[in-house]
Amino acid sequence: MDKDEIIKSMTERDAFSKWLGIKILDLEAGYCKLQMEVRSEMTNGFGVCHGGVTFSLADSALAFASNSRNKISFALENNINFTRKVSVGDILTAETEEIQNGRTIGVYKVRITDQEDKLVAEFRGTVFRSGETHD
Repeated sequence: MDKDEIIKSMTERDAFSKWLGIKILDLEAGYCKLQMEVRSEMTNGFGVCHGGVTFSLADSALAFASNSRNKISFALENNINFTRKVSVGDILTAETEEIQNGRTIGVYKVRITDQEDKLVAEFRGTVFRSGETHD
């Protein structure tokens, strides 16, 4: 499968990314750029965007980027650092950087910025490449 077929297949079955309202802006081998708008139902008890929403956007970027080479990849370990408050109406963009593209392990960094291009979080993820393809 080519990258477009892989992403179409992944997004058709990914109800959570649909609920988040994720849009794919760019996708290349090992690279992905996603965007979403924060809605009121995504806030926590303090009225700001729940950290899990930001994490989920980054996790989706990791999934699309790491699976774009037609090797089924699963997250092994992820971590995130939040650097700025995110509010309702903010437009978040997640952009990946492939650090390591190994046969069985891939490592990615995802920067999440707001509509003013200010860093709101930085995510790092490690994936296991199963060796299976997306056929």
